[in-house]
Amino acid sequence: MKKSVLLVLTGLILVLTASGGFSKTAYAADVTGGVDFASAYVWRGITFNDGMVAQPYLDVAADGFGINIWGNMDIDDYDDTLDSGEFSELDLTLSYGFSLDSVDVRLGYIEYLFPAGADGTREGFLGLSMELMAGFSAGVTGYYDFDEVEDYYINASVGYEYNFDNSLSLGLGAEAGFAGDDASAGKDGGFHEYLLSVDCSYPVTGAVEMSAFLAWADNFDKYVLPDQDADLFGGVGVSASF
Repeated sequence: MKKSVLLVLTGLILVLTASGGFSKTAYAADVTGGVDFASAYVWRGITFNDGMVAQPYLDVAADGFGINIWGNMDIDDYDDTLDSGEFSELDLTLSYGFSLDSVDVRLGYIEYLFPAGADGTREGFLGLSMELMAGFSAGVTGYYDFDEVEDYYINASVGYEYNFDNSLSLGLGAEAGFAGDDASAGKDGGFHEYLLSVDCSYPVTGAVEMSAFLAWADNFDKYVLPDQDADLFGGVGVSASF
């Protein structure tokens, strides 16, 4: 099943990009590939690795449809609990987005794969976002795991972005998560984690962009999310658009 999903997504990417290759024709897809290097892997406030990781990704978008392939490779072995230099996770996402007046809507499906041998799982999601005023935005996304976990997780966020004259972009963000009993990392459901972040990006050329971020994640309640090894983490990345 996992291999078949990967093959289907790979086939869809080839179909979307086949018309005119990677050229910017009316029918070609927008393709972006890149890699981030981070000082830790933190997901929904949970520390999966408190050491260096590399996270490559590929995005393909066309006519509202999107395909994303994302991976986490552990550079550090997390106190000998992980195999360094190997991929511990691969996420495959299919999505579709559209606008309803001032509200942007995106719904989709995520397949979580763990090459090291842990059971994978699947989520569906629905996200709503909108621009509040110049530079300010807000959004909320609900996820439901219908495979291994069979519970929900909700993320709400606000952000601000400022673009300087030299094309340098600076962003500030705050978000919070609420998890059901089975979706939380602890024994109770409730407010799970919060995250505060600052990021910046700079276009090196018309197609290549450099980025960096710094974030702080912590729990609301230790019974919903126990104390984690990584609170402050950051990283740098590079991406290219075709």
